[in-house]
Amino acid sequence: MIVTERERERGRDIGRRRSRLHAPGARRGTRSRVSRIAPWAKGRRQTAAPPRDPLTSSRTDSFITVSSCQQVESYKYQVLAFATDADKRQETEQQKLGSGKRLVVDWTLNIGEQALDICIVSFNQSASSVFVLGERNFFCLKDNGQIRFMKKLDCSPSCFLPYCSVSEGTMNTLIGNHNNMLHIYQDVTLKWATQLPHIPVAVRVGCLHDLKGVIVTLSDDGHLQCSYLGTDPSLFQAPKVESRELHYDELDIELKELQKIIKDVNKSQGIWPVTEREDDLKVSAIVSPNVDSVSQATDVEVGIDLIPSVTVKVTLQNRLALQKAKLSVYVQPPLVLTCDQFTFEFMAPEMSRTVAFSVYLKGSYTPPELEGNAVVSYSRPSDRNPDGIPRVIQCKFRLPLKLICLPGQPSKTASHKLTIDTNKSPVSLLSLFPGFASQSEDDQVNVMGFRFLGGSRVTLLASKTSQRYRIQSEQFEDLWLITNELIIRLQEYFEKQGIKDFACSFSGSMPLQEYFELIDHHFELRINGEKLEELLSERAVQFRAIQRRLLTRFKDKTPAPLQHLDTLLDGTYKQVIALADAVEENQDNLFQSFTKLRSATHLVILLIGLWQKLSPDQVAILEAAFLPLQQDTQELGWEETVDAAISHLLKTCLSKSSKEQALNLSSQLNIPKDTSRLKKHITLLCDRLAKGGRLCLSTDATAPQIMVMPGGCTTIPESDLEERSIEQDSTELFTNHKHLNLETPLPEVLPLQGVSE
Repeated sequence: MIVTERERERGRDIGRRRSRLHAPGARRGTRSRVSRIAPWAKGRRQTAAPPRDPLTSSRTDSFITVSSCQQVESYKYQVLAFATDADKRQETEQQKLGSGKRLVVDWTLNIGEQALDICIVSFNQSASSVFVLGERNFFCLKDNGQIRFMKKLDCSPSCFLPYCSVSEGTMNTLIGNHNNMLHIYQDVTLKWATQLPHIPVAVRVGCLHDLKGVIVTLSDDGHLQCSYLGTDPSLFQAPKVESRELHYDELDIELKELQKIIKDVNKSQGIWPVTEREDDLKVSAIVSPNVDSVSQATDVEVGIDLIPSVTVKVTLQNRLALQKAKLSVYVQPPLVLTCDQFTFEFMAPEMSRTVAFSVYLKGSYTPPELEGNAVVSYSRPSDRNPDGIPRVIQCKFRLPLKLICLPGQPSKTASHKLTIDTNKSPVSLLSLFPGFASQSEDDQVNVMGFRFLGGSRVTLLASKTSQRYRIQSEQFEDLWLITNELIIRLQEYFEKQGIKDFACSFSGSMPLQEYFELIDHHFELRINGEKLEELLSERAVQFRAIQRRLLTRFKDKTPAPLQHLDTLLDGTYKQVIALADAVEENQDNLFQSFTKLRSATHLVILLIGLWQKLSPDQVAILEAAFLPLQQDTQELGWEETVDAAISHLLKTCLSKSSKEQALNLSSQLNIPKDTSRLKKHITLLCDRLAKGGRLCLSTDATAPQIMVMPGGCTTIPESDLEERSIEQDSTELFTNHKHLNLETPLPEVLPLQGVSE
């Protein structure tokens, strides 16, 4: 081959031009590998790591990169080749195109974030695409810099890979993120998401051992994983069923045998064999009988009283090795815990762990229950699952009454009264409540006063001659805790005495009217909250509209008068703040109202159970119907949920005829317009129970049972001594208890309060 001198000179010239592209020499005292392409090296402040090396687009013969200015930039190769420094400029015809030290960019696009990766994809000769992976978005650009599409990502990405799609005109992209997930997009549509055992830092698609579409991912610690989507195709084909004649008599006999087996299984107590999983971990809770010497209460919202606290110790005893044991403790608000979460990474066999925490009252109202619940979730390793099988075990504990209540002065008058009948002689209140009677009240042990930390008072009276106890208070919901505590302590007292036939009953009229007042108050707060939120939304829209108008006026080159828009903006801002405060205040009031409603609901369920002598299973059905929610919201509230549950009971086990069973209930729960329907259903429920209805969940017992109606609709006669108690002195009243020696006149049979025949 003969090479002329002219061709050698041309080759040396081209080599010199290409060497200029990689010549070091930053402009302002900074060293850069490519001084004209890398703008971050020209004395600018470096806010992020420089992007990767520029990529080459063969179709447009250009270099594409992402600068630290958060811009995608494209440079023509011809411009880069002919760009020279000022001290080496040669005035030739061929170099006049790009002479000078300022580099001319072909096109730029501001993406507004740092780029993690950039890729140029060209699956056909007609068009190519530039993919840029940002910190929050990924972009697909045309080769001229126009945005083809953009996708906002929900998670922080770590790597990506565009590849061809089977659909014409679309592009698939694999995007890995820091949540150990791999997402597959077709343009901007998410087509598949899969979980990975690590955070991918690089991803590729290949073909291994004739298996196409293998996804190869690399973790940050160097682990390489090959995986693929989908499952192996099943080559099994079900054989054809031989056609045979049907013998209906044999089918009926077989069907009856199967139904009998199913019925026997449903009646059996345990379907699955009892295993030793309950012995894996034992949880026990011990509540201190005395309050803490130094109260652990902090940031309380109760008055000037010293808020006591009680220490609870929870012990975990495990038989086998356990992993990732987590103890969670829950108490009813406004009771709070000093610590409610405990974590044990590993527990060796035959090991015991004990944790201690304190409970105290934070709000100015009483909780609906004094029960706490300790739940332990753990993992038990097995041969097939070394990571462990998740299991849960729980333990309930009861908090003392002195945590929320103090001894108080008994009151001789009250707005709400309840009388509980028993079948045993009355017990001294001093022996039932030893911590709530002073030494000066030894001769008055049949009257006792309680004062809640929130301020309300409850009085308990025990009759000397009759087997009755009376609880009275100014607030209806405050009767619940004292009534429940009285029944529990009476049962414990007679159990210690060896008496097993002790029973309580309630023969008064159901206090439905007081209960309905609490329901109306709670529902009114829900409606007010909905109105306040709508008004707040309107004011927020108005505030944003005024802001847009003001910005438009400020940006205008010829400023126009504001026309009091600034005054309107300030007034709207004050309204938004005031409405937000009103929403928060209404939410606090709604939460307190719901707590009081739950206390009243517990009391009504207790009275219904004592009134109709319901079994524990029937009381559990009532609790599931009346207390379905731990907290209510605007989307799902107490009224509509309880109404649906009571309607189901009236339709099934408490129905009068088959016509009521055929009624279809609404499948969607919406906030009602008022509480009239709910109150009507509660009244009807009490009426059906008074007429002999019984609660059950089995479908074969929907017909009401015929039984003698108990004397639950008669009122308790009041003595005239009690009517004159207002004029008596308080000391004389509590020393002479003849007002509880009720006479037995002929009772007047009255219908149940609030129940219509």
